[in-house]
Amino acid sequence: MSERHSRPRNLKKWLIAARPWALPASIVPVFYGTTVAFVVGDSSFHLLRFVLAASAMILLHSAANMMSDVFDFKRGLDKEVTPASGALVRGWLIPAQVAAGSLVLFTAGIVIGLVLVRMSGARLLLWLGAAGIVVGVAYAHLKACALGDLAVFLDFGILGALGAYLVQKPYFSWAPIIWSIPLALLVAAILHANNWRDSTPDREKRVMTVAGLLGDQGSLAYYGFLLFSPFFIILGLVLIPRLGSTHFRPMPLPAVAVFGALPAAISLWKKARRRRSPLRSMDFVLLDSATARYNLVFGLILTASIWAQYFLETLLHWAY
Repeated sequence: MSERHSRPRNLKKWLIAARPWALPASIVPVFYGTTVAFVVGDSSFHLLRFVLAASAMILLHSAANMMSDVFDFKRGLDKEVTPASGALVRGWLIPAQVAAGSLVLFTAGIVIGLVLVRMSGARLLLWLGAAGIVVGVAYAHLKACALGDLAVFLDFGILGALGAYLVQKPYFSWAPIIWSIPLALLVAAILHANNWRDSTPDREKRVMTVAGLLGDQGSLAYYGFLLFSPFFIILGLVLIPRLGSTHFRPMPLPAVAVFGALPAAISLWKKARRRRSPLRSMDFVLLDSATARYNLVFGLILTASIWAQYFLETLLHWAY
């Protein structure tokens, strides 16, 4: 029996519709922003707020994924079933069901966001959340105008980390913004890998993504930039404030541990370069999900490095 006509249980249908493989993009900034608030911002750790923030991000990200799938499916952009496909192209759900499910998730995420504004007292959080929701709802249209990369860079990078920071410590800081740029670039890499793979059908339907504008060779160069520039940015954030007269707090020295993820980045780069090989075609098809897993590993290493600095400073304080 074909996958299109194989009907799984309802729970699996909706999980696939939410595209869970992409959720690290929304989970990582919450962990990261929370860590920066506690370690750098000297905030208390509020477990309930953290859980609610993570839940809201997952709900809103899933809602945006589902809304985007409805848009792509109706425009005929999603036709072929791949391992990373959603429930629509598999024939498990119809567009009206997925659109309704998206609205339910958007509503739940908004309610949790309002609760967090009330709990934290951070008024800026309300505006950040509103901006994030507008971008999420309008994402499909932004993607069609080559603004999708910027949308995810902001939503699941800068705004996500800053929002998680404000949930814990309701005072503005540049640290979660600047320090989250490397992660935001990797989130853009996830989307670019997806759009690069789909650039031909996108152009046929007059959907112009960044990948479509750059073409194949330009997309390869752009993917390389998104993949490798985070290493140089982190190195700069670690070294430049220590070498110069800037008053901006340097990133903790253990952050250079992210270079341990360099072999994985090189592996992704090789997969991208082999995209035309008939024997390696599936590597390119699944490059977006592989990049999402890489983003998770990179983000966890970076988050752990900040915690390492905290524990090191605590031990030294006890010792002296």
